[in-house]
Amino acid sequence: METIRQIEFNEPILRTVGPEDAGARIDQILAQALPGYSRQFVQNLIAERRVTCGEKPVPKSFRPQAGERITVLIPEPTELKLEAEEIPLEIPYEDDALLVVNKPRGMVVHPAPGNYSGTLVNALLWHCAGRLSSINGVVRPGIVHRIDKDTRGLLLVAKTDEAHTALSEQIRAHTLAREYRAVIHGHLQESSGVVDQPIGRSTADRKKMCVTDRNSKSAVTHYEVLEEYPQFSLLRLRLETGRTHQIRVHMAFLGHPVAGDPVYGPKHPALPGGQCLHAGLLGFHHPADGREVRVEAPLPGYFQAFIQKIQENRR
Repeated sequence: METIRQIEFNEPILRTVGPEDAGARIDQILAQALPGYSRQFVQNLIAERRVTCGEKPVPKSFRPQAGERITVLIPEPTELKLEAEEIPLEIPYEDDALLVVNKPRGMVVHPAPGNYSGTLVNALLWHCAGRLSSINGVVRPGIVHRIDKDTRGLLLVAKTDEAHTALSEQIRAHTLAREYRAVIHGHLQESSGVVDQPIGRSTADRKKMCVTDRNSKSAVTHYEVLEEYPQFSLLRLRLETGRTHQIRVHMAFLGHPVAGDPVYGPKHPALPGGQCLHAGLLGFHHPADGREVRVEAPLPGYFQAFIQKIQENRR
């Protein structure tokens, strides 16, 4: 399919599938044909029934044949305005270029459809008076990396584009240290090791990630057993990559899911009163002068209480 170079909003775009694209998924084809639009945007168009073949809406798994006519209707973009909200934040480190936030468990990092308030971004817009890097656009200003909603711990935020670029490069070069503590079910065979398994979206449940070779990305997690209890183990984990739900997926893949994980853990109610996964350490070189910055956060109260409980069960 030829590249669609000019977009007329709310006007049907008609294109014929060429032989080079025959048999490929429609979302992949359109992501290449629509300059400046992500594959997620294309998938949203498909979900909204704005992509048709033969006047019939198609699923994102649709694979057109050469010569078939595809119609795409792109809506007029709406301006998204995020509100700054006075939400208290715990900030163990801050300067003119960046800050480190100790995100509470249960707080979403950035707005998403149906959830445009109460997020970390809303709180940051207030705290920083809007002075955040623009690299990730309107929805994720300043967000260098993310952690799950139900994970508590340290998160890097850039105030300037220069700081954001430098910190992102450290993540790509694996020189930015991210350490976690986790309680997992059971005992691992080795006291330390590396899980090197690709992660992608689950085809059985689109809300979950899984270890898969299909449409996946490389994912590497280093782990070390700190202590063992009758039915659980306490781990220190270091991320080499940063995929969605990476630690939770890798531990579940090993057969030892994170305690309290409502998605990848056992089906019975969460044991600890919360997911026992804590982003406890960030280490990086400051983008302004190169000095080493190391920020640590103590285990949250519910995490410590659960460890005390399983320690007592050992006696």
